[in-house]
Amino acid sequence: MTIDDTLLAPAAGARSPEWFLSATRWTQLTFTEDDPPALDVDFWVDVMKRTRSNALCLSAGGYMAFYPTQIPFHHRSDQLGDRDSFGELVEQARRLGMHVMARVDPHAVHADAAHAHPEWLDHGPDGTPVEHESMPGLWWTDPMSPSHWDFTTRIAEEIVREYDVDAVFANRWEGRRRVSYNPGTRAAFQADTGQDLPDETDPHDPAWPAFTAWRRRRLSELVVHWDDAVRAIKPHVRFLPNRGAALTRDLDRDLVEDRYPMFFVDKQGRSGIEPSWTSGRIGKRARGLYPDRPVALITSVGPEDHELRWKDSVADPHETRGLVVDGFAQGALPWFTKFKAENFDDRWVAPMAEAFQLHARVEEATGHLRHTADVALLDCVDRTASTPFGHGHGGGAHEDGVYQALIEARIPFEYIAEEALAPERLDGVAVLVIPTGADLDPATVTTIEAYVARGGGLVTAFDAGLTTGPGAPSLALGDLQGVKLAGGLRGPLKNKYMTLARPHPLTAGYDGAQRIIAGAHVLDIEALPGTDIAFCFVPDYPDLPMEEVYPRPGEALPAVVTREHPGGGRTAYLAFDIGDVYWRSLQSDHGRLIAAAVTWARGEGPSRVEVRGQGLVDLAVREADGEIAVTVVNLTDPMAMRGQRHDALPLHGQEVVLTVPDGSELGSADLVVAGTPARTELRGRQLHIPLDRIDDLEVVHVTWTPTTAPAAHHGGEA
Repeated sequence: MTIDDTLLAPAAGARSPEWFLSATRWTQLTFTEDDPPALDVDFWVDVMKRTRSNALCLSAGGYMAFYPTQIPFHHRSDQLGDRDSFGELVEQARRLGMHVMARVDPHAVHADAAHAHPEWLDHGPDGTPVEHESMPGLWWTDPMSPSHWDFTTRIAEEIVREYDVDAVFANRWEGRRRVSYNPGTRAAFQADTGQDLPDETDPHDPAWPAFTAWRRRRLSELVVHWDDAVRAIKPHVRFLPNRGAALTRDLDRDLVEDRYPMFFVDKQGRSGIEPSWTSGRIGKRARGLYPDRPVALITSVGPEDHELRWKDSVADPHETRGLVVDGFAQGALPWFTKFKAENFDDRWVAPMAEAFQLHARVEEATGHLRHTADVALLDCVDRTASTPFGHGHGGGAHEDGVYQALIEARIPFEYIAEEALAPERLDGVAVLVIPTGADLDPATVTTIEAYVARGGGLVTAFDAGLTTGPGAPSLALGDLQGVKLAGGLRGPLKNKYMTLARPHPLTAGYDGAQRIIAGAHVLDIEALPGTDIAFCFVPDYPDLPMEEVYPRPGEALPAVVTREHPGGGRTAYLAFDIGDVYWRSLQSDHGRLIAAAVTWARGEGPSRVEVRGQGLVDLAVREADGEIAVTVVNLTDPMAMRGQRHDALPLHGQEVVLTVPDGSELGSADLVVAGTPARTELRGRQLHIPLDRIDDLEVVHVTWTPTTAPAAHHGGEA
């Protein structure tokens, strides 16, 4: 494919404090020690052009330097010679008008540094330094030690002084995610807290809470320390340590709030039974916490297997392209990473270039629009971790199942992080969904109660709002939803069912069924006056021996309770682990019930956006005044729920239906990926747009023209 060099204009905002706003397509190259002699700079320049990358992340130093460092014990690649591999590619990237980020990795040091500076090293419970398990002769460093606070800082300062970079990126900077019994770390912890380090083999050690808070604070202070150091040299440069999907949730947000102008989420691919919408969820989850900050999703060109780690292989081209496409459809900027400059298999280049070029086309047409949806999932804080090394957000399979059900039902939705929940974040949200979330913050409960009072819909399941602290358990949202506990949490249960209590919108679609599968864990509840019971639990009975598998008499407790509120709000509570069970078993009745509860809670009237047809799709809606873009990502594939895609199955016969806003008429309608005007048919206030074929994705971009002037304001002073 011929690349038009006019598309490679210098990146907007270069060398300004807001350079990151125009860093929207990233190439990352991680050098290996034997790369420098054979580095093919022309190949990588061509890749950056073909992918229309406007930003580069490149190995510079830390564990190993790929430039002529002058810092003692900063191990220079044995094969660097008189070459400056890092500097050569930095220069070429700048010639292409690209932003540049220098990658450093401080997690290990070589033997000479370990012998000279044992105070840098991670120590095990027996008090001895921890040797690297993958590479004997190397040693793990302790992020609380001078290894990070002094040595890595000097490396970053040297890079920023000597090279034209916009940022420094730290990989594996948090260490082993185990307690380091380094003497200096032990002494610092004791001085700050008055306690000894916790025993990492004992999850009940009373020192864990203090250590969790201390570690969080010290790592956050390290982020600030590094960022201050590089900004003191060049004010526009930032030090941005690597992050996972938790973003800043496992750091002290008060300290790092202004230190991450954008995020890089290191989720390089899917493995096991991760679904094909995994990359899209990362974009949504990040936006739920920081709606106005860019997030880039780091995707490897190779397959992901956390045990076998085939770093020099490549993923199936369909898998690579699909992960990037679903990610950017949901707002996660594309970033690919390649380990080793040498290519043993170049089948990754074409699909990555295709995916990045798709992003460039979509960004040009709709990048100025904001993501919207009238359904939102509450991303609750994980308060269950007994050690500080968790991921920082909850949900698990409960959330996975609800996510899958909404994808299948073609209901566009967003995330709102519990820490970011506020009345204004719920503006425009018709339904808030909480798949799970015990011990909600009291402020969260108050915000939700006010939201429902003014007409909002709420769907919760299982332990959402359950209090687990001292005293009798209760449901914090129970008064709102018209339920109270009649017993405790029970399970795991086998052979558990629920009956269709009476005709109700949530029981539609089960023709011929007297009962359906319930869950593996249930909460015994009582429904209060003013509620409706859509489903009741069948009293427990055994699953074996077969002769004993029949219903027994007993009280049929409520399983699904709904309530309509005076202000127009609707609430539904599902008293069992429906998300978890749906994710594990994918029984269609559960998916249907989740979708029905959300649809009912949304209220009467047509949906603002619908996409009709068969197949598995991921939807995103982006808007601004007078325009809307609906992205339809094709996830229809036999491997959508596990492993790598092996093929691309085109999707046919889809239709986007939009409700035309009052006081406006159609301006333009275009198919962004096809590059053609869309066929449209207006039926009343609904605009129908057929999509004949979708390969990876299609974006329907529609503009409206006002036909009536806004009413004049005749009131007094505001």
